[in-house]
Amino acid sequence: MGPRTTNLRVKIVCLLLSLAALWAFAAFVTVREGLNLLWIRTLDQEVGRPTDALVAALQAERRDSAVMLAGPDAARREALARARERTDAAVARFRASVGAASARRAATDLAEQRVAEFTEHLDRLGLLREAVDSARLDRVRAVDAYTDAIGVAYQIFGAISFFDDRDIDTHLANLLIMSRGRELLAQEDALMSGVLASGAFTDAEALRLIEIVGAQRFMRSLGLSGLDDDVAVHGPVMAGPEMAELRLVEDLVVAYARGGAAPAVEAGRWRIAVDGAAGVLAKLDIDLAEATIARATGPAVWILVRLVLAAGLGLIALIASVVVSVTTARALVGQLRRLRDAATDLATERLPRVVRRLSAGEEIDIAAEAPPLRFGNDEIGQVGWAFTLAQQTAVRVAVEQAQLRRSVRDVFVSLARRSQTLVHRQLRILDAMESRSGDAAELEDLFRVDQLATRMRRNAENLIVLSGAAPGRGWRHAVPVMDVLRSAVSEVEDFPRISLGQVDAAQLAGMVVSDVVHLLAELMENALNFSPPKSGVRVNGRRTADGYLVEVEDDGLGMTEAELAEANEQLTNPPEFKLTSTVRLGLYVVGRLAQRHQIGVRLRRCATGGTAAAVRIPASLISSAQILPDPADRDDWEPERVSVAVGVPAESLTPSGLPVRQRQPSAVRAESTDLERARSLMQSYQSGTQRARTEAVQWKEGDENTGDN
Repeated sequence: MGPRTTNLRVKIVCLLLSLAALWAFAAFVTVREGLNLLWIRTLDQEVGRPTDALVAALQAERRDSAVMLAGPDAARREALARARERTDAAVARFRASVGAASARRAATDLAEQRVAEFTEHLDRLGLLREAVDSARLDRVRAVDAYTDAIGVAYQIFGAISFFDDRDIDTHLANLLIMSRGRELLAQEDALMSGVLASGAFTDAEALRLIEIVGAQRFMRSLGLSGLDDDVAVHGPVMAGPEMAELRLVEDLVVAYARGGAAPAVEAGRWRIAVDGAAGVLAKLDIDLAEATIARATGPAVWILVRLVLAAGLGLIALIASVVVSVTTARALVGQLRRLRDAATDLATERLPRVVRRLSAGEEIDIAAEAPPLRFGNDEIGQVGWAFTLAQQTAVRVAVEQAQLRRSVRDVFVSLARRSQTLVHRQLRILDAMESRSGDAAELEDLFRVDQLATRMRRNAENLIVLSGAAPGRGWRHAVPVMDVLRSAVSEVEDFPRISLGQVDAAQLAGMVVSDVVHLLAELMENALNFSPPKSGVRVNGRRTADGYLVEVEDDGLGMTEAELAEANEQLTNPPEFKLTSTVRLGLYVVGRLAQRHQIGVRLRRCATGGTAAAVRIPASLISSAQILPDPADRDDWEPERVSVAVGVPAESLTPSGLPVRQRQPSAVRAESTDLERARSLMQSYQSGTQRARTEAVQWKEGDENTGDN
């Protein structure tokens, strides 16, 4: 036969290998399902029954605990001690049984998980007993605590009651429903035993008892409705005298159950009714379990036989196919290896190299970077040609994406620069308008517009940060840290809520002032947004051995440990920003600005329950120049906290909450007027921002004169 026929036969080897893997997996899964049906008796004897016995012991201990909490005496303590001994013995038997090798082989992963969870509850049983002995729990809470542990045990029943047989699965589900109905009756008995021992209901006990009675009756009727004709012979038992007496007693109790009321039945009658009904329900559960086991064993054997036959025949066919095709596999393997090596080289060497060169701004020759792969004209050769087209497309798309990213970045930068220029011009106009205005109300409006323009400038700088460029603002000389903090405060909306605490004197290098102000403003705004409207945000600064530390603390709801870890990771290693990125913009901007200047930013919980942001500025960014006193600073600031408006005390505020400037001791005292009050307000706000604007303008004009940008 020709080469084409030979090549087609070679390709069968690859299909046979895939078929072998699929056959092995299918055989394992199907045989395991058959074994699950056979192991139903093992699970019942070594997991289900020990768990059921332990549940019964816990139910008895729960009832005796409720009785003792009604009023401890010697007899009740002795009864509870005996119940605990029985529980401990049942726990020991349970641990030994579920730890046996046969039980582990028969149990599914879900069953093992449920057993482990129940074991954890058993390990905490001693703490629950101590709480009962010391009366730290009331009766309802004690009953609920035991019920929680028993509820986990019932999850074990659910985990061993799911098998890939619809009929058996239905019977197991009905059995589990009936068993849960019996547990609800035990809860009802525990609550009523405590009530009978104390002589009166509490409000919580009355409400809980009514709920449990209704749930227990519903669960019992639901389980009976699912029984088929073979098991329905047990249904009349539910209409017997024991169940009728229980219903009558329950109706009496529920009818008079309210806080402070005495129970409507005597303890003796209640015990007879509950014990009789519990015995009937327990026998019914056993009969249903035996019927289900008998129903499952026969079909399981036949299913296993069919699975073994199918797996054996499939294995024989697979071996025959492999023997026939093995002689022609070598040529295909050689061609596939060459194709594999070419693909590996593209993925690990050439394509990453192309991406790196594109990131560096180099031009790429697509034909040179993606040469054609030649494997002949057969099917493998056609695959090689298709792969050549794919790698050329991959390189072309990488080039186009790099160009698109550069274009988008340039658009961001252009729009942001234009917005930044317009905002600077707007701020200059506002300064001129503020100096000319003589109306107090107008000054306050100008103040708000001024503050909004400052925030607009920061938003424009956010776009520039996203593009990877520098914001454009800068200072020639070092700036005091206090002025940096004031400038950051002035860029947030709800700035009156921010208070500056102790701030050690230091000067920040002019080249990083803009980015540090931006970074701190983002953190302050975040603290304000995620804290109650009437709470404050505290800002402190101090020198450290390795530089300068600024802390921003709020009184918000705080963050979980997982959220803090995620946020700190984003701050330390900012991810690449994409148009579809879900990264929070504030964290991204802070992380990028901090990374640019090797500034450390960490979030942590503070003592008030909120979040504290620690900004560590390295010593290389702290200027050694002499710090000049700020004429707006006062010597009589409050020792712990001061207002953000240049040391103005909190009581010197306008009715709208804006700070009023305090005159210096050297100033001439003038008559207080509304106009003077408004002007003082504006001067207080501008004291933290005017110096920054002036320096920014001088810096920009100086660069334009020298040709630098």
